Amino acid sequence: MSRLSLFPLTAEVNDRSHLIIGGCDTVELADKFGTPLYLFDEFSLRSKCAEFKAEFSQRYADTTVIYAGKAFINRALALIFKEEGLGLDAVSAGELGIAQSVGFPLDMVYFHGNNKSVEEIKLALKCHIGRIVVDNFHELKMLGGMAEEIGYTPDILLRLSPGVDPHTHKYIATGIVDSKFGFPLSSGEEAVAQATSASNLNLIGLHFHLGSLIFEVEPYRESIEVVLDFAAEMKQRYKFQLKELNVGGGFAIQYALDSPAPPISFYAEAIVSRVISKCQELKLALPRLIVEPGRAIVGRAGVALYRVGVVKDIPGVRRYVSVDGGMADNIRPALYGSKYEAVVANKGLEKETRKVTVAGKFCESGDILVKDINLPPVSAGDIIAIPNCGAYCLPMASNYNSSLKPAIVLVKEGKAHLIRRRETFNDLIRCDLV
Repeated sequence: MSRLSLFPLTAEVNDRSHLIIGGCDTVELADKFGTPLYLFDEFSLRSKCAEFKAEFSQRYADTTVIYAGKAFINRALALIFKEEGLGLDAVSAGELGIAQSVGFPLDMVYFHGNNKSVEEIKLALKCHIGRIVVDNFHELKMLGGMAEEIGYTPDILLRLSPGVDPHTHKYIATGIVDSKFGFPLSSGEEAVAQATSASNLNLIGLHFHLGSLIFEVEPYRESIEVVLDFAAEMKQRYKFQLKELNVGGGFAIQYALDSPAPPISFYAEAIVSRVISKCQELKLALPRLIVEPGRAIVGRAGVALYRVGVVKDIPGVRRYVSVDGGMADNIRPALYGSKYEAVVANKGLEKETRKVTVAGKFCESGDILVKDINLPPVSAGDIIAIPNCGAYCLPMASNYNSSLKPAIVLVKEGKAHLIRRRETFNDLIRCDLV
C-alpha cells in the first residue's frame, strides 16, 4: 500500500510529479491560495455519504444516517450533506446556526451536548428541532419546564453510558461509566420514569456513543445488548416503546499505513445483525436505527497543504523539516499523539530516501505534525501534503501565537472553490477593545 491510498479517492500523481486531487494540482493551489491550505474533495465526501446509506439501509431499511457536525461543518459542507439526504448531529447553537443558514431540514437535526445552555435549549425548541438527546437530570428538568413555557412538545432520546470500553484513547472514550456524557445505567430507570411522566416531553428512543476511532465491532455488539436489555425492562415497567435506537458513531479511518481500518460494511453487518437478533430475542419491535458518522465521512476527504521553510539538521539525531502551519491548525498530534503520513506534493515520483520529522512553526516543543517519516530530499519552498485532515483539525484550530486560521477550498473536476477565506489581521483584533 502506498501513501497515495490514504488521500482522497481522486488523488493521483501527474507526469510533473505533482499531487493531483479532484483534478486540481495541489502545488498550484498552494501558490494561488497560500499556505497553510486545507482542501476537501467533493467526490470523496459524496461517495462516503452514499456508502454509509447503502451499507446500512441494504441490511436494515429503516436506517437514518446523521452526520456528526463536530468533526467539521461549515455552510458548503452542510449543503452537500443536505443534498445527500443526511441528517445532522449538532452540539451547539453555532452548529444549529450553520444548519439554519443553508436551509437544512431542522426535523433532521439531532441536538446533543452534556451541558446545553438555556439559550441553546430555547433555540432548539423554537426551531422545532428533530430530536433533543437528553444527557442528564438537570437538562431533563430544565427541558420539561421550557417546553411547557414555549408550548411545544419535543421528541427526545436519553443518552446512556453503557459502561463498555471501546479500546481507544482515553480522551475520546465516551461510553464508559466514568464519563461526563450521558446517564449511567444505574440512573437510567429514574431518567425513563421522569421522561415518560412528563406530559410535555415525548420519549421515543435511546442513544449511546462509545467514542472515536473504534477499530473493533465487539464494543458495538456489547452495547446494543446492554441497551436493548434495558429497553425491554423499561417496556415492562413503564410501557416505554423504543421507536429509535441511536448507536452513535466512532467508526475508524486509516491514518497510517500500518493501521488499516475496517470497511463500513464490517460495522454495518455487526451492528444490524445484533440489533435484529436481540430484538427478536426480547420480542421488541424493530426500532428505527440511527448512526452518526463524522470522521468516517469527512476525514479522508480533507488534505492539509504546508510550505517548507527551515530544514534543520542535528547530526546523528534528527532532521527537522519546519512548515508554515502546525498545532494551531492541527492540534491532534500534540493532544492525542495522533499519527499522520505525508508526501512532498511537488516531488510525488521521487524516491523517499531521507528520514525527517515534520515540525510546525509554533512555540511549543510538542508542535510536531509527523515524526520520523521517509520523504524525498526536502528543501525550502517544497509543499508538504498531509492526508486525512478532514476531521477535527479545523474545528479545534486556534489563533495560537496570533496566527491566522487557514483558507479552505472545495475541489471537484479540476475546479477549486474557496469555501472559507483565510483570516486577516483585522479578523484577529476585531473583538479587542482598547
